[in-house]
Amino acid sequence: MSTLQDLIADIKAEAKSAASWTGDTVISERVLRVMAEVPREEFVPPELRHSAFEDHPLPIGHGQTISQPYIVALMTELLQLTADDVVLDVGTGSGYQAAVLSRLAKQVYGLENVAALAREARQRLRHLGYNNVEVAWGNAFAGLPQYAPFDAILVAAAPERIPAALVEQLAPGGRLVVPVGARYYGQDLRLVRKDAGGEITVKSILPVAFVPLIDQILNDEAISP
Repeated sequence: MSTLQDLIADIKAEAKSAASWTGDTVISERVLRVMAEVPREEFVPPELRHSAFEDHPLPIGHGQTISQPYIVALMTELLQLTADDVVLDVGTGSGYQAAVLSRLAKQVYGLENVAALAREARQRLRHLGYNNVEVAWGNAFAGLPQYAPFDAILVAAAPERIPAALVEQLAPGGRLVVPVGARYYGQDLRLVRKDAGGEITVKSILPVAFVPLIDQILNDEAISP
């Protein structure tokens, strides 16, 4: 069974092997430290805890997954967070990515369109002491305009096109990291930057495979911060 030390070593090795795609993006020590601090085993189903330190995605129910740890680390790295940043985490799932972001930013707002996952993530994050994370239930394509603008936005599921609302909610000088493409295949991870004047640039980082970002709300149980 893999250990936490094995996982960190796997993340470093994956970063090295993906360098030709990512432009030699190194996972910084501060991101690796957070990856070592956040207990991934608490964010996966009990029957899969034995696989929590393996570097691959795992199912969390409702057709959703917890992302591969290397991808979590890479997307976090690309955001270049500071301690004063306010972050939107779209597709919060079990809350793992939000927990990682919370250790590098001032405030994280999670947005999940599956009501049961939103409720469970909120309870889990509070229980584990991630007090600077709020989880809302709603349509991921709409974002959370009431808390915008965001210094950084991370999307953990793949739309076929980048949602315009998310770009609008990005603060000047902000970064958006999002996988884009058709269902499961033909996707690439993109880094979107908005400069101080509102100009947008988009850079492709590497091929990825995410569950699709669904343009609807699932279940009728309202959950909001």
